[in-house]
Amino acid sequence: MSTDTATPPTHAAVWAALADLADPEIPVISLRELGILREVREADDGGTEVVITPTYSGCPAMGQIEDDVRAALRAAGLQARVVTQLAPAWTTDWMTDAAREKMRTYGIAPPQCGSQPAQGAGVLKFSRQAMARESVPCPQCGSTNTTETSPFGSTACKALYRCLDCLEPFDYFKPI
Repeated sequence: MSTDTATPPTHAAVWAALADLADPEIPVISLRELGILREVREADDGGTEVVITPTYSGCPAMGQIEDDVRAALRAAGLQARVVTQLAPAWTTDWMTDAAREKMRTYGIAPPQCGSQPAQGAGVLKFSRQAMARESVPCPQCGSTNTTETSPFGSTACKALYRCLDCLEPFDYFKPI
């Protein structure tokens, strides 16, 4: 005898299954800490949905993230659909303080926003000139004597900087 109606997993069970799921581009940070895992919710049909939001609309890691979420759910014996939701758009304000610290320790300067308000907070800056004036602390030595060498780093969500004191190059996770 087979049953086609499975009991939907509890939201707590889904969150627990996904708790340690790492970002494929920054493996020391979980998807939840990064703010990509947005919600676990009941679907209109009674099933369970896991909502993810990309950091950028063209983020090349989203396919891998979807696959990783499905694999983690399957490994835990849970059934849920993965739904990519673009609105509201992801923002670096969704990152936890723990994610920012892990990012810095990993060698990537975290975004200068959210829990670290800067002058003009709440104002979006789109020009390269405005971005270049930001004081971005070096994740290696902490110096703010840094300069942007390229608006694009190892991924689209990062810019490449160089510390003028320790001379180390580093990625800066751009604020959105």
